Formats: sequence, structure tokens, C-alpha cells
Amino acid sequence: MEHPRAEAFRLPPLILHPFSTAEDNSVLIESSRANLAIQGFLPTEDAAIEDLDRQLIKGRYAELRMLFYIGKDLARWTEQCTETVTLSTLFEQRRMRPETFAVLLVQSIPMHVRAKLESWGVLDFSALFRRAIGLHSVFNDLPSVSSLSLDFLRRYHRHLDHWYDYKLRESTFDRPEPGEFIFDLYASGEYTMMLEQSWEEG
Repeated sequence: MEHPRAEAFRLPPLILHPFSTAEDNSVLIESSRANLAIQGFLPTEDAAIEDLDRQLIKGRYAELRMLFYIGKDLARWTEQCTETVTLSTLFEQRRMRPETFAVLLVQSIPMHVRAKLESWGVLDFSALFRRAIGLHSVFNDLPSVSSLSLDFLRRYHRHLDHWYDYKLRESTFDRPEPGEFIFDLYASGEYTMMLEQSWEEG
């Protein structure tokens, strides 16, 4: 098991708001079924391909919306991390940028954070974070579904992966070293409760 180095630098906590609502979850499930039916892995149950495609597109936009708001949380956190390390003399000779901490999330996440994400049911967190960061690097505001082409919505994953890669290629920054940083992960409600308890105890 990976352990942080004794001198690991503590970053601000990463606080994530809920990924999706119960309604979003229902839409995502129906979209997944529609996708499998379109590919021939599930019976179409007499549903027209056009109807299945509409279900697929609706789910794809729900996914995109989820990634956008996760991207806002991640962008806020990477900026906070950059500000924090800039105040420390430990990194005076290092080019620490938001991209440094984007790489940390995607490639070198601490084991206890990985375990917490997995307990939430987030197994492919690397793709989740990569695509959320890629999407937020292009859009400051969530685009309406009508402003996006259907072809983009059907295949948006590959675009977001390319945008993430482009963001890194176009930036000059130092990558994090193994075990160099440590941080904690909280759901927004969980973190609010912790703050309220600390105020009561104080």
C-alpha cells in the first residue's frame, strides 16, 4: 500500500458537491439501457431507434452537466492548492500551477482518497476527474443542450479527454512527485457538518 512521505505537504481539503440527483440517476440508467439496446446488447422492446437515441442524448447531457459542476469544484481546489504552495518557501524553485494538482488528482491520488471515492461507488475516478477538468477548461458556463450538436453529445468523452491533454500540453508546470502532497476528500454536506460541530465544540 502507498503511504505519503513523512514530509508530505498538506493541501486544502477537496470538497465535492453531490454528483447527481435522484432524477439524474434515473435518466442515466435509462440512457445506459438505450445505448445497450442501440448496440444490440439488449432487446429494443419495439422502441423506435429515434426514441432510444433521444434517451441516450438526454443521459449524455445529464452526464455532461454532472462533469461540469464537478469541474467547477476541481478548478476551485486546484487554484486553492496553487495559492497555498505559493505561500510556502518549500516550493520557491518549483513551477507549481493548477495543472500540477490536476495531474495529482488524475494520476497520483492518495490511497485514502481513492478508498473514499470507491466507497462512494466512483471506481474510474481518473476518467471522471480528467473529463471534468477538460470540460471546465473550455466552458465557463454550462452550455445548453440546444447549443451542442447531437454528434458531440454522443461522443463527448473523447473530446473532453483531448481538452484535458491539450490543457497540460499548453501549460508550463512541474508535476507532483510521488507522495509529495496529501489532502482529504469530503462531500459538501459532510464538510458542513464537520464545521458546525467544530463551532459547537469551540
